[in-house]
Amino acid sequence: MQRCQEPTDAPSGQVLTTSSMNPCQSLAIVGSGPSAIYLLRHILQNSGVLQRSLATVTVIEKASILGVGMPYSPQMSDRHNMSNISSEEIPALVETFADWLRAQDSSTLLELGIGDLAIKDDAIYPRIALGRYLQSQYRLIVGKLGEQGIDVRERPGLEVIDVKDLPREKSVLVVTADGKEEAFHRVVLATGHRWPDQDCVPAGYFASPWPISKLLPRAGEKFDFAVGTLGASLSAFDVIASLAHRHGTFEQAPGGAMIYHPSPGTEEFKVVMHSAQGLLPHLQFDQVEAMREIYRHVRRRELLDLLDAEGFLRIDTYFDHVCRPHLIQAFERDRMPELVSKLSEPSFGLRDFVEEMTTRHDYANAFEGMRREMQEARRSVIGHRPIHWKELIDDLMYTLNFHAELMPAEDHLTLQEVVLPFQMNVIAAMPLSSAETLLALYDAGKLALEPGKAKVTGKDPHGGYTTGVIEDGEGEGAGTNYRMFVDCSGQKPLELDEYPFPGLVSTHTASRARVPFVDPEVAKSLDADKREHLLQREGEIMYHVGGVGVDGAYRLVARNGESSPRIHEISFPHTTGFRPYSYGLQACSDTSAIVVQAWLEELEKGHPVKADVADYTRVYDKIGEDHQK
Repeated sequence: MQRCQEPTDAPSGQVLTTSSMNPCQSLAIVGSGPSAIYLLRHILQNSGVLQRSLATVTVIEKASILGVGMPYSPQMSDRHNMSNISSEEIPALVETFADWLRAQDSSTLLELGIGDLAIKDDAIYPRIALGRYLQSQYRLIVGKLGEQGIDVRERPGLEVIDVKDLPREKSVLVVTADGKEEAFHRVVLATGHRWPDQDCVPAGYFASPWPISKLLPRAGEKFDFAVGTLGASLSAFDVIASLAHRHGTFEQAPGGAMIYHPSPGTEEFKVVMHSAQGLLPHLQFDQVEAMREIYRHVRRRELLDLLDAEGFLRIDTYFDHVCRPHLIQAFERDRMPELVSKLSEPSFGLRDFVEEMTTRHDYANAFEGMRREMQEARRSVIGHRPIHWKELIDDLMYTLNFHAELMPAEDHLTLQEVVLPFQMNVIAAMPLSSAETLLALYDAGKLALEPGKAKVTGKDPHGGYTTGVIEDGEGEGAGTNYRMFVDCSGQKPLELDEYPFPGLVSTHTASRARVPFVDPEVAKSLDADKREHLLQREGEIMYHVGGVGVDGAYRLVARNGESSPRIHEISFPHTTGFRPYSYGLQACSDTSAIVVQAWLEELEKGHPVKADVADYTRVYDKIGEDHQK
């Protein structure tokens, strides 16, 4: 089989033109975390076809370590930060996570925070262990691509400061912090997590927990004061675990309960979580199918048939025709007849369901509620008894995620305000070991939860060197000053003015993700904070759902609505408006698989996949067929 010859790079500052570029394709991937790793894996899987047109892949990574990703990097996390995904839930790479762990010696496992217990496929392990595994798989995939004639060029420790589309040259210019420019036929942006807000260290305010090392006391020092967090998320529990292990020790009591022993001199140390709803996440549960699929519970054609005359997928229609019948079956299997009865009533809608299930998880004391739920969670995990309704909710939302751009603005508002807060609480699926840690800290008086919206009122380094917080978010509640306060509310959509590639913004190659209203009158009744999201396009009122616009093949969508044939955007913080529920590593795999499958379709048909729903969802269907092989 004839393979491409390597294209010649342009000298610094020189742009490769169409005539000077080798007809074989060059690809740049900006970022080397999980999305990039799975992209390389899907390229490898299809290398028999792609090697005819793809000669080089250049991986450009801001960090000095390639193939890890921010949440799993030793530069960001520590050995006390647990992942929330088991080996059996991780999409296939060269080898499984559990098999890789079994191949490590005891000293390496100890370094990664893993004891000498037998490695299990369904167990949860520290983030840095998962990061080391991902790095090993990245290296294996890169080596195998080389064997297939696709040269992978690596640029670690190099930040991309701009990307510019060159339509006339049919290429994309990548500008790096070392002052060099290089042109590629195609670019995939996979930059991952990013927090543009700045820490205010003198006031003890931290805009994110990362890197976790910035929050830790210096060697020999202890905190003897309360630490506040915004949110009771998994990242808040990372902060809690890292600080707790440096201010005391945990002991497993003979009866099985975890006990926390605070260190001397830490009498005033505790962590206070500020949570809007005052809820702790649901706990880890056993599943029938560990992997999500886009069309598991509804066929592609059936879903498209739900579109109304205007081409909208209404969220209530989706709930009634797809969710309701499957939820009834799930609650029957979970032996919850009262939910079966309620869902059998057509008047019991989506909002009713969310309210009902939230109420069942809402306790006067969230920690005591968690203690009660631990019994069910242990029966599920240890006894391999699936909780069908929780797994189903994941599946149904995963399907909706890949079709969210079909919903009108009214339904995106429902999704953001009602469904996603509930959904994220359910799918957080806190590992049982983490829950035991939290309960031990609570029992020791070292952990508290404050319900109600919290708002940071001041982080002025000249105003007392503390961060002020009010608990109701309206300026009327009691205020608290913290010597250390950490925003753990999670990754937010990055807006256009925060987009890290100004060349794409200035030329309008990147644009705000936006959807129309079914009833434009709804826009007039929105609250002030929602009205800030209103846009107008050719006289039509649109709603900005967050992030930048992408089409079904993850191509950037310009302000004029045209999809870029050369630039794909797969970073969750950038695409979360149109892809609001990206399910961790599984979404990384499916997203990159969609991009590669779209390239294969382009090679086969001689033109790009169309941006209309009927064409790009055929790509999704193909991904599902590959899952089943």
